[in-house]
Amino acid sequence: MKILARFVVPGFLVSAAFFSPGVIGQSWPAKAVRVIVPVSAGGGIDTVARAMAQKYSEAWGQAVVVENRAGAGGTIGADVIAKAPRDGYTLLVNSTSQASSAAQYAKLPYDAIRDFAPASQIIFTYLMLGANIKVPAASVKELVALARAQPGKLNFGSTGSGGSPHLVSELFRLETGINVVHVPYKGDAPLQPALITDEVQYAFLTPIALMQHVKAGRVRALAVTGARRASIAPEVPTMAEAGFPGVEFTGWIGVFAGGGAPREVLARIAEDTQRILKMPDILARVPGWGGEAAGTTPEEFEARYRADIAKYARIIKEAKIPLLE
Repeated sequence: MKILARFVVPGFLVSAAFFSPGVIGQSWPAKAVRVIVPVSAGGGIDTVARAMAQKYSEAWGQAVVVENRAGAGGTIGADVIAKAPRDGYTLLVNSTSQASSAAQYAKLPYDAIRDFAPASQIIFTYLMLGANIKVPAASVKELVALARAQPGKLNFGSTGSGGSPHLVSELFRLETGINVVHVPYKGDAPLQPALITDEVQYAFLTPIALMQHVKAGRVRALAVTGARRASIAPEVPTMAEAGFPGVEFTGWIGVFAGGGAPREVLARIAEDTQRILKMPDILARVPGWGGEAAGTTPEEFEARYRADIAKYARIIKEAKIPLLE
């Protein structure tokens, strides 16, 4: 029995060492990785996810398979990873809607904090305030003055209740005290012609979506919501430069693992994300994704994620936006 014990105990120790977090981090990934994208194929988030998945696959030496699970404001896709094993083999690439949904829905099938582990912010995004060319306002201050002079007369459009364009519009309204009418649309596609035809007088849209109409002389770009000017339109001031620092509003697209995933795995994802974002072919694509390269640590992204949930909850409460069921 004593001889047997000498063999059993070392075997146990080897097994324990093999499954320790440090070794898990070194060996991950040892098989294919799933990346859940909670929107339809072809959209902005999907484009980013597929470009990063290709680079992750090259870095990890494993297949990285993108799965689109669209619906319910991204919550269907998010629920997939919330219910998956917490081993880092199921990831989520999502936008700021991951945080806004936590504030917008009265009840979710998952815990927005506990069930997700932020790994790295891939890019940060911002929106651009555009006004129809017929609107007699060449600046944000002139637009605000016009709205104050005609309470309840100006319409602003959004891509749907609770989305980023709606939330920043409500933040703009709260900061300026203007009385304007919200007209929600089902996405960018119907909102853009509504802005062009003066059905709505202004809207916050992605710079990529708006600048094509600005260049065509149909829309006037008044400001961007980021902390600094957009590389795609350096002549357009920030909201702070335009006199409204309280309307700074930046979003993001980032990668999450399931809550409780090994910290070493999160660190690996973050390190590779940072390295990939420095590659010339990826850097060249980032402006087309409507943002700027980020590449944060898990700790930085988690802090941003939690802060955004709180920020959007405040906007929704102050703007009296009904919660979704």
